[in-house]
Amino acid sequence: MNSLAFSGSFLFCRFGVSIPSRTRTKRSAGNHVVHATAVGERRRRRPQNVEGEFFVDQRCIDCDTCRWMAPRTFGSVDNMSAVIEQPISEDDRRRALQALLSCPTNSIHTEKPTKEIVHVQKSFPLAVDESRLPGIYYCGYHSEKSYGATAYLIIHPEGNILVDSPRYTELLARNIEIFGGAKFMFLTHMDDVADHDKWSKRFGCTRILHSRDVKESTVDVEMKLYGNGPWSIGTEFDLIHTPGHTEGSVCLHYKPLKVLFTGDHFAKSRDSEFSIFEQFNRVSVNMQLDSLRKLVDLDFKWILPGHGRSIQFRDNQEKNSALEAFLAQKKEAYVSI
Repeated sequence: MNSLAFSGSFLFCRFGVSIPSRTRTKRSAGNHVVHATAVGERRRRRPQNVEGEFFVDQRCIDCDTCRWMAPRTFGSVDNMSAVIEQPISEDDRRRALQALLSCPTNSIHTEKPTKEIVHVQKSFPLAVDESRLPGIYYCGYHSEKSYGATAYLIIHPEGNILVDSPRYTELLARNIEIFGGAKFMFLTHMDDVADHDKWSKRFGCTRILHSRDVKESTVDVEMKLYGNGPWSIGTEFDLIHTPGHTEGSVCLHYKPLKVLFTGDHFAKSRDSEFSIFEQFNRVSVNMQLDSLRKLVDLDFKWILPGHGRSIQFRDNQEKNSALEAFLAQKKEAYVSI
């Protein structure tokens, strides 16, 4: 196994969901002068929202972020998010405001400004599970550039790691700085790089991306992975090449905590089913399934994805049984995995 040390020289031997056409159009339009009337229409309150303070506007891209962050408040109605129940308790209001800040298109609003937002801004990054996954955080502030992908921060004594890129905001940067900044930015694949360059400049972190997923916007990443790996970062992190969704998709295995950061390789869908999001596959579904089989050999209980929802297994045996069952199911639909 090749080692990518935390200091000194590096030795070396990237699912994001593709943007649906309607979303690409919106994003493209966002880079040019847009008629104020068009913008105003998209910012109007969706009629599907229940009456009350919080609401979602017409520009929602149905990325699901608010629905897993604040499931009591937000739901899916007519293929977009909407407020299904106004938050009343302190916890529900905090979660709704965290979703507001994390929405990649800034589509969540309150009827009037609230002073609570200042305190909520300070809550990021959010602990994934303080007791069972110490030192692992959701960054929040999802980016439309990566269709709302989730980025993570790993606090580690040998150097902190950003996993994929959140939307750049100085508020988040200052909060991450309190944790010690970031020494590395591991990019799982080409789709979820978002504001990687801004984060690199802010923290001086070394960006890691597989060479097969490098494109014009990432040509200057400091660390390009070559070949099939595996590679390692220090003593506790392995990088596993899992091509299929893209040629250079790579998962990060945090061995002591038994966590796998999968990017867009594998996740749980909003319907609580396992998913490889094959409708957005860029290269080969069969190749992605082959790569999924690799995960049977890894010891992990948690999957923290870029898109989709996290998965927790009781133990490695349950994980392997679930993966084998999923692969057998897919084998009926795809030729020779």
